[in-house]
Amino acid sequence: MSEQGFRFSLTNEEKNYLRELALASIRQEFDASAELPEPPTDKLRENYGVFVTLKIGGQLRGCIGHIWADEPVHENVANMAKQAAFSDPRFPPLGRTELEQIEIEISIMSPIEPCPDPEAVVPGRHGLVIQKGVHSGLLLPQVASEHNWDRETFLSQTCVKAGQPPNCWQSGKAQLFWFEAEVF
Repeated sequence: MSEQGFRFSLTNEEKNYLRELALASIRQEFDASAELPEPPTDKLRENYGVFVTLKIGGQLRGCIGHIWADEPVHENVANMAKQAAFSDPRFPPLGRTELEQIEIEISIMSPIEPCPDPEAVVPGRHGLVIQKGVHSGLLLPQVASEHNWDRETFLSQTCVKAGQPPNCWQSGKAQLFWFEAEVF
C-alpha cells in the first residue's frame, strides 16, 4: 500500500447508483422481473473487492464480501448484496417484510497487501486480514472505529475472528495483510 493510501473515490451519483443496485439485486429475489440498472460510469466497471453490510435499526442483518479484485465493482456489489441478504450463515434469509427496513453500507476495497509492520496499522483507516495455517479472519476498517478499538485491540480481534488466540499476530507464524476501503 502506498504511503498516500487508497485513492479510489466515487461521486455521489456513483454511490447512489451502487446503493440502488444493491437494493435492486436483493429485490430480484422476491420479484424476478426486477431489472438491474447499468452503471452510469466506466469507473464502476473496474475490478475491486467489495463488502456489502445490511443493517436493520442499526443492528447487523448480514455482511458478505468478495475480497479479490477479479470482478467489475458493479457486478460484485450486486452479488454480495444478494449474499448478505440470503446467505450469511449467522442470519436467516432476509424476509420480504424486512426489505424496506434495510440500511445498506458498501465498502470498496483497495488491493490486499502484506502489512510490513503491525505498528503501522491505523485503526479506522486500515482493514486487516490475518492468516495462520488454514484459519483466516478479516475485519473492515470501520469495525475498529465502531468499537473505538486501539491498534492492539484491533489486531487481537482480527485474530479472534480467525478463530485464533488474541495474540496470534505476535507469534511470527501468522501472516498479516492490510487494505483500505471507500465506505458509504
